[in-house]
Amino acid sequence: MIETALTTSATWTGEARFRAALGHEQPDRTPVWFMRQAGRCLADYRKLRERYPILTLAKTPELCAEVTIMPVTAFGVDAAVLFADIMIPLEPMGVSLEIQPDVGPIIHDPIRSRAQVDALRLIDPDAEVAFVMDAIRLVRRELDGRQAVIGFSGSPFTLACYLIEGRPSRDYAIAKAFMYREPDAWHALMDKLSSVVIAYLNAQINAGVHAVQLFDSWVGALSPSDYVTYVQPHVSRIFAEVRGAPTIHFGTGTAALLEPMTVAGGDIISVDHRQSLDRAWERIGFDRGIQGNLDPTRVLAGWEATADGARDVLRRAANRSGHIFNLGHGVLPESDPDILRRLVELVHAESAR
Repeated sequence: MIETALTTSATWTGEARFRAALGHEQPDRTPVWFMRQAGRCLADYRKLRERYPILTLAKTPELCAEVTIMPVTAFGVDAAVLFADIMIPLEPMGVSLEIQPDVGPIIHDPIRSRAQVDALRLIDPDAEVAFVMDAIRLVRRELDGRQAVIGFSGSPFTLACYLIEGRPSRDYAIAKAFMYREPDAWHALMDKLSSVVIAYLNAQINAGVHAVQLFDSWVGALSPSDYVTYVQPHVSRIFAEVRGAPTIHFGTGTAALLEPMTVAGGDIISVDHRQSLDRAWERIGFDRGIQGNLDPTRVLAGWEATADGARDVLRRAANRSGHIFNLGHGVLPESDPDILRRLVELVHAESAR
């Protein structure tokens, strides 16, 4: 639970609002932030991308902080999410990679054997990705309590898929075949990745983030039974060993996985736009918070479609405590920043208590 002063203050900051919802308390209005809000659709971000590769932005604390704060200023959201890439902790593990524009992460030597798994290193995040922690401190100092700061990591399954496939995939057939064919090597890889994720998230918490989110972007490729066998034990370990800040558990295409994902852990379960928020919350349990879940393509359709969808999400949330408004996935690059700003204003106005 957060400090009582946050919930009784006459003036609510975005940080206070967000932290109250994380603690399953009732803020003055529903907090809002958007996944992938840091850049993408903003002209100032695009100008920076013309000058710097994405990993340079993420690895330079001053640039990272600048991009992280951009959407806070542009949209009026209640939380800033650190501008980073889920590949960042993989490089010091000994993984050679690059981020190709319009393609995504490319792994130069994809994992195909147990020997490659064993060769991966565990890391000390404070020493080997210190730039992430420096950026967090800069963002905290700049926001000065006005908005919360969110850290994150990719999940072991999603990271494993990239490591084995070597690049983004539609069906993750190579990764899943490795998982079925070599379960011992798979679990060894998941265990090593989990250790890195735990250390990485705990370092972010120590650096000052108010919450951390675990992104399992590709976990919807699994059946419930496969999730329980090959993923759940490792994710459960992460949520058990990440301490000091609330946790958010996110996946896409997870309508069939809500119950086992909830069992795996997370103070807040984030649901995508492929399922209704009220039904998802019933399945998760109202003792747990929920995040979501406006379809991001509504923003592309214009203001009326966006407003109608947002009102439907709020209606389904029914003013219960523990709701954080977000998109069902991330901001699309073609989104109109003005519509996103108006969306934040609408959610705040129509959820005011």
